[in-house]
Amino acid sequence: MFSKVLVANRGEIAVRVMRACEELGIRTVAVYSDADKHSGHVRYADEAYNIGPARAADSYLDHEAVIEAGRKAGADAIHPGYGFLAENATFAAKVGESEMKWIGPSAAAMERLGEKTKARALMQEADVPVVPGTTEPVESADEVKEIADEYGYPVAIKAEGGGGGRGLKVVHSEDEVEDQLATAQREGEAYFDNASVYVEKYLEAPRHIEVQILADEHGNVRHLGERDCSLQRRHQKVIEEAPSPALTEDLRERIGEAARRGVKAADYANAGTVEFLVEDGEFYFMEVNTRIQVEHCVTEQVTGIDIVKWQLRVAAGEELDFAQDDVEIDGHAIEFRINAENAAQNFAPAPGGKLETYDPPGGIGVRMDDALRQGDDLVTDYDSMIAKLIVTAGDRDECITRSERALAEFEVEGFHTIIPFHRLMLTDEKFCAGEHTTKYLDEELDKERIKQAVAEWGPAESESEEDDDEEVTERDFTVEVNGKRFQVSLEERGAPAIPVSGGGRNKGSSQRPPQAKQSEEKEEVVVEGDGERVEAEMQGTILSVNVSEGDEVASGDVVCVLEAMKMENDVVASRGGTVSQVLVGEGESVDMGDVLVVIE
Repeated sequence: MFSKVLVANRGEIAVRVMRACEELGIRTVAVYSDADKHSGHVRYADEAYNIGPARAADSYLDHEAVIEAGRKAGADAIHPGYGFLAENATFAAKVGESEMKWIGPSAAAMERLGEKTKARALMQEADVPVVPGTTEPVESADEVKEIADEYGYPVAIKAEGGGGGRGLKVVHSEDEVEDQLATAQREGEAYFDNASVYVEKYLEAPRHIEVQILADEHGNVRHLGERDCSLQRRHQKVIEEAPSPALTEDLRERIGEAARRGVKAADYANAGTVEFLVEDGEFYFMEVNTRIQVEHCVTEQVTGIDIVKWQLRVAAGEELDFAQDDVEIDGHAIEFRINAENAAQNFAPAPGGKLETYDPPGGIGVRMDDALRQGDDLVTDYDSMIAKLIVTAGDRDECITRSERALAEFEVEGFHTIIPFHRLMLTDEKFCAGEHTTKYLDEELDKERIKQAVAEWGPAESESEEDDDEEVTERDFTVEVNGKRFQVSLEERGAPAIPVSGGGRNKGSSQRPPQAKQSEEKEEVVVEGDGERVEAEMQGTILSVNVSEGDEVASGDVVCVLEAMKMENDVVASRGGTVSQVLVGEGESVDMGDVLVVIE
């Protein structure tokens, strides 16, 4: 078994992996960007290394920086978690060529299954049903139109390296093809370093079913049952459960065996997920996620199998010690993603803030996967998910009732979360009956009900605290020696400053060292004229700028596209006029309130 593992990720999944490592007697190494220097995964790890600025491309996606951190730490292996580099075959190969072990499938298997067109072709050869479409990438709008003419609209344009709804665009008519193709290619490049896309028939109202796989390096392949991930908004899952309430026993058996068959044909080892769409009693292969999934927890709860520990054991050469017949599904589990979003505003990401209150639920059948603690600041550079609540019970009805209790106990103050939305769904007839599809949330659920839920169960309007005007002096010193992180923090609030040391796991205490205010100042931007200032409503990265100085724009025109927390957000002009200044460019990071464009 390994003695030290670097976790190439952040947040709750990094802590989840570190906990598994600790139970196996493995020391852990965190990596962090400048934005994450006070984050929970850094506190939890045995040691931590800075790998670059906040921008993911310059830190968490920097192959050489991550590998160099592993070398400095003397790590035996690298676990990628999910997202970032988890499905990057090039990075997996680089790790394999180093002195460290890649905890995941081989780069060759990732190539075969991680890129969607190759996976579709392989599954067809293994006699696994696939959604009608291409098995080769498409490059032009004309190719997309030809496929749509063959299968009929709508069609889906999907990034080859995509997942979680990123790089997926639905085309309903011919006049949408060019814009949606360009957007899918741009998202594929931005998120997965791969602009290649393919096209398939878009199923109108399917269930999203996925099968958890474990395979070792000795040829053994097991499936751990299925999960139902049909409740989604904009193709992003929000609630997942196991087992699915929609499958018959016959269909469940056929899907599980199809997943095993396809994975075995790919010569795959380690954990993975085979995803299917189910409609009218038929199932179709969608994709393979060659990594651990966000929703792996519900499978662990109903099978009793620790998937992350088995990832480590398989990578260390161990053989699976259970047969397929030994896998039993016991009870029901539901996972609620606790995202920092305002569901009443179309799930807009929270702009940031301090976690003033964080009091998660407990009791029998309640599991929390998180990394934040009360007093932490919300880091908005990457992902809106701050925690996962997983509830387990003897059957689905009891699980829903227990979930109602747990969510009612969950207190978060400082910014919006989607807890009110989750509480609404547990009173929703269609969800409670298990009759929802992937379209239910976006196209059927009355949005007024969501607004009412947020009004009833959301955070109260913040009031200024009596000590807001009290002068506070905060100083934060982060010292790096050979790239390794050591931290000293000082805070003075009407009393002498007290130094607090950090730099490793502080067991027995969940209190974060006081965090300094941002000391780095952005280069001053001169805004000329007194016209309308179009400002960023949230922190993020400019994906595209749609106007130039001198352009005429009308009210509602998109002036630029801002990516925040893995979602594209159109920034529009509130009135017409002439663009007098464009103050940002593609790829630039902006903060909430930054002026992007001036319109006279």
